[in-house]
Amino acid sequence: MEQLLKFISINPEIRFGKPCIIGTRITVSDILSWMASGMTQDEILIDYPVLTKEHIQAALYFAANRDTLIKFVAA
Repeated sequence: MEQLLKFISINPEIRFGKPCIIGTRITVSDILSWMASGMTQDEILIDYPVLTKEHIQAALYFAANRDTLIKFVAA
């Protein structure tokens, strides 16, 4: 699952350093918000064709492991 992290980028000049899907301005929290509001993965993929299922999985993995990942990045 950690190979999914290659799809996440943190750049202070893009969306104020929020974790984004690489090559986009779509944040992990955007994806989580869409899913929390009831959108399915398929609906997200239709509305945002630049995304793939792997991008959505990467966002979910990042969010689920954020505490561990942030400690790792900060060290």
